[in-house]
Amino acid sequence: MLSTHPQRSTADRRAQAQANADQAARDQARRDRRTRVVLGAAAALAVLTVALVVWFVLGRGGPRVEGISELPEGVDAPSVSDAHGGISFGASGEAGSTSGEDAVRVDVYVDFLCPACAQLEDVNGTDLESLRSEGSATVVLHAISFLDAKSDGGSYSTRAAAAFAYVADEAPAQAYDFQAALFDSQPTEGSAALSDEQIEGIAVRVGVPADVAEGIDGERYRDFVGALTQVAFGDPDLLDDQGRFTTPTILVDGTVFEGDWSRPGELRAAVEAAAAD
Repeated sequence: MLSTHPQRSTADRRAQAQANADQAARDQARRDRRTRVVLGAAAALAVLTVALVVWFVLGRGGPRVEGISELPEGVDAPSVSDAHGGISFGASGEAGSTSGEDAVRVDVYVDFLCPACAQLEDVNGTDLESLRSEGSATVVLHAISFLDAKSDGGSYSTRAAAAFAYVADEAPAQAYDFQAALFDSQPTEGSAALSDEQIEGIAVRVGVPADVAEGIDGERYRDFVGALTQVAFGDPDLLDDQGRFTTPTILVDGTVFEGDWSRPGELRAAVEAAAAD
């Protein structure tokens, strides 16, 4: 009996095969990136002992503010940052906004070169954005820098964090997307750092006006980032159960989140539970 189904042409079969191959390549790339993130995070935790971190951070130039939890007077800080150096994002999505007094405050401390921080964004970025946009949470980002020595070309952590602070101040509506895009474009530790021009290009791609992006290379908030980093390492409320400060560190309504943020939905559940209290 003859089939009533039309035969696919050779061209159609080849096109379908190519589409399948392309999808497989994209899936493999995504798996490879996640593997690199996990391995990179493990390596970073093994290498960065407490002594090394304290020596590197507190030995840098800039205000010596260890042991306090607020930025000192005289540091040029973004107008959208709070007394602790955090930059908040509420339901409107603009830097410096909040979701109101009843919203759960979620503080997130990150380094833009930290592989685990990129994994945090991969796993929880959509949930945090959803909680923020619906008004359930105010997300407060603290972009610090202690991995400058891990970038070939130097100071990438500081330059990226300073760029985020600058964009938050000058283009607040694009700042949240900019920080997510920095993680999407994160260089591998030990590889060539992104140039200022590349960082500016990332900013423009997420909608930052070109004339604003051109000011990124001025690194206006470099000292702010250095002070914010020292404050983070000197704040006892941010230490883990082993007395260390690491990135990412997450606080939910002022309490360090001790759950497993690498499990999808666990951080969201903690924020929702805090909102229900």
